[in-house]
Amino acid sequence: MIQLLFMVVLVEGVVALLLMLKIGPLRELVMKGLEQVKMGRGRATVKTIACTMAVILASSVTGILKIQNKGVKLGTLSPMEQVLWRTQLLEASLIGFSLFLGFVIDCLHNYLNKLMALKSAVGDSKKEVEKLQKECRQFKEKEEKASKEIILLKEEISKLKENLKKLKMESEEKDKTIQSAEAHVAALQKQSEELLLEYDRLLEDNQNLQTHILGHKG
Repeated sequence: MIQLLFMVVLVEGVVALLLMLKIGPLRELVMKGLEQVKMGRGRATVKTIACTMAVILASSVTGILKIQNKGVKLGTLSPMEQVLWRTQLLEASLIGFSLFLGFVIDCLHNYLNKLMALKSAVGDSKKEVEKLQKECRQFKEKEEKASKEIILLKEEISKLKENLKKLKMESEEKDKTIQSAEAHVAALQKQSEELLLEYDRLLEDNQNLQTHILGHKG
């Protein structure tokens, strides 16, 4: 029994050491092994073993107290009782230390699981932050590009306004020229009508004069 307890304590000590120190891939292997132990029936088996060891520990402590009480009453213990007391004391110490190491291993396992989950969450957060920073840079680049385009559009609008003003001025000048030309054409038309009337009058006077001349000759 004591040899078995020594083996259990040694194995638990090695497991606890591997969980505390990262030696190559050994920690990951131990973690996977503990995960397998805690899954399904393994967890119930571990609890059963722990409860059995706790009962044995209680029995050993009770035996130790009985032997001590007997020694107090009698004032001395026989060699057999002394050997039994030491054996039970060693057994109780090993069981207690084994249960303590088991508790430490369980706490370390839970702590490392939480730590790995936190590292994974931090890694995801870093990726998300990097993604947001990248999007922010892209947005700033787009904003700068849009600002440059707006400046160019404003310059283009200013040029178009200046061209529009020039076109308006040219249009007004052309309108004035057209009005002047229309007035000149109207004046020419009026003068032409007057000349036509004068021409008709002269033709009529010429015909009257010819008629008068012919009348005198006859």
